[in-house]
Amino acid sequence: MADSNDKELGMDRGMTRRDFLNGVAITTGASLVPPHVIAALANEKDPEKAADYYPPILTGLRGSHIGSFEAAHTLRDGDFWKAAPTPIETGEKFDLIIVGGGISGLSAAHFYRKQNSNARILIIENHDDFGGHAKRNEFEVGGYKRLAFGGTFSIESPAPYSPVAKALVEELGIDVSAFPKYFSKGFYRSEGLLPSVFFDKQTFGSDVLVPGATPFESGETGESSFTNSTDAWKRFLDAAPLSAAAKQDLEVLRHDRKDYFPGLTSDEKKAKLARISYADYLTQTVGVSPEIVKLYQAAPHGLFGVGTDAIAAQDAWGLGFLGFAGLNLAAGPGKGMNRDCIANEEAEKYFFHFPDGNASIARLLVRRLIPDAIPGSSATDVITARANYAKLDDESSPVRIRLNSTAVRVRHVGESSNSKQVELTYSRFGRLYTVRAPHAVLACWNMVIPYICAELPDTQKQALSSAAKVPLLYTNVVLRNWTSFKKLGVSSVYAPGCYHSAFTLDLPVSIGDYQCAKSPDEPIVIHMMKTPCKPGLSARDQHRIGRIELFTTDFETIERKIRDQLARTLSAGGFDPARDIAEITVNRWPHGYAYEYNSLWDKFWLEGGETPCEVARKPFGKIAIANADAGAYAYTDGAMDQAWRAVQELTKS
Repeated sequence: MADSNDKELGMDRGMTRRDFLNGVAITTGASLVPPHVIAALANEKDPEKAADYYPPILTGLRGSHIGSFEAAHTLRDGDFWKAAPTPIETGEKFDLIIVGGGISGLSAAHFYRKQNSNARILIIENHDDFGGHAKRNEFEVGGYKRLAFGGTFSIESPAPYSPVAKALVEELGIDVSAFPKYFSKGFYRSEGLLPSVFFDKQTFGSDVLVPGATPFESGETGESSFTNSTDAWKRFLDAAPLSAAAKQDLEVLRHDRKDYFPGLTSDEKKAKLARISYADYLTQTVGVSPEIVKLYQAAPHGLFGVGTDAIAAQDAWGLGFLGFAGLNLAAGPGKGMNRDCIANEEAEKYFFHFPDGNASIARLLVRRLIPDAIPGSSATDVITARANYAKLDDESSPVRIRLNSTAVRVRHVGESSNSKQVELTYSRFGRLYTVRAPHAVLACWNMVIPYICAELPDTQKQALSSAAKVPLLYTNVVLRNWTSFKKLGVSSVYAPGCYHSAFTLDLPVSIGDYQCAKSPDEPIVIHMMKTPCKPGLSARDQHRIGRIELFTTDFETIERKIRDQLARTLSAGGFDPARDIAEITVNRWPHGYAYEYNSLWDKFWLEGGETPCEVARKPFGKIAIANADAGAYAYTDGAMDQAWRAVQELTKS
């Protein structure tokens, strides 16, 4: 339903490549496909062969786009096979079938080929592009090419990369130590731009932007917070629309040295903190105003997809949040501490961000597997190389990637204990196809596996189903210029009460022929992040509710919220959403980050014992399981490590 100020927000402005709103129904079977595929289907069997097939440039609602999930959902609901057509035998011969064309699936193909250079491999991917969450968004505005990450942000991890993952990164030609020469660190600060906080009137009583201040470390901009700056704190407290009591509480949190757990050892205190949420610690133990919880509520969203009500106080201490100085906790993690919250100097130095995030890693892997698909020869020229999607599923190639294809059944031919073949059935544009191979790697979302592989043991299915993905929106908005940011002195915005809880100017990285925005007069990408959740519930329940929210929210609603939020935040700097927004791509991931264990909700993580992911990833006959889910670790190195393990299990069996 249109709002009265839609015209002022620019909702009536047609953007150049808004390819779809909510998708177009296809009457064959239960499939839905995006309109960019519809036109090709009218004339060709394989739309990926069309000259204009190039998913990175599509705008609107991307990520888990229309056409990528419907078959899987009907399978989940038990309806798929009721009306499914008879599968067509392809007659193709492969040595390995991989379900999932993300980093883990592509890595599995790479590792398998290293052990058997003549192997023929088929990768099945349900989306219209490869890379999984490592998604690339491309834009052309005002004669400038702009790239953005639609999912996985960078090469980084809270723990050091394993020898396997680090070796793969190096084999792809990525020199992580060279990142400083590509990254203009301090560029925004040199322009007078700093992190900021936006207080919205619905949550805090009035709309107020406080430039030059955040109450915790900033993330993707690489800028430091003002935590230890007296002047910055004073400016923040003077401008923030908080009550006098709440401001006093912030001062207490910053300076207080009270021991709230007297008589306990450091380990006993950590054990106590592991069992209470940070929100409860602040309000019930420290005794601060609920306004402070509102301020901090969204701070953990980027890591965990939930707020302070659903992360342990011990994890908040590890992240450097306020309120723990008087506890005199010994360095080092306590039991049940999340890996994201454990400092590691080696890991912190191992960082590399491509302009399109880890989509470049996916592209480098594809180049290794199918050289004709990605021109070039280095990790720098891959940035501006245009992928040739017509080459991904070429019958002359030993490795083939079949997009727009959803696996609906994986099973052994005969008894799993002595079978020599795995049969895969997949759905593609309303038709079913069957292919076989001696081995299979399921590198897809682990919670999907029980529905496509019915022969697995029930205990393993239960463990796989527990991998409740973290839902998220990674929204990229291209502005015609960023003069409003310059006038306001803002580089990033933390907005705890808004639809998107944070947004930031694109990280200033220039690699090869690609150049980032150098002047406020140039177009730029701003990256907005939302993790839908429902405070007060367990983390898994919050993720489930958030997933439903994303699947049931249309692009028009999200676009309106984007335009309204940016207008309210930046209008004092002259920002006009109707004039200044050129393109919007919403990367919707109802099944986003791999679920990481939490001491508040996962007893085994706190007290020890076998974890669900260890049960879930056990090999079954000729089938092995990969994906970051298999390690309950939402990082690219985790996806690579799980791929390597899965391949070793198959080749040694």
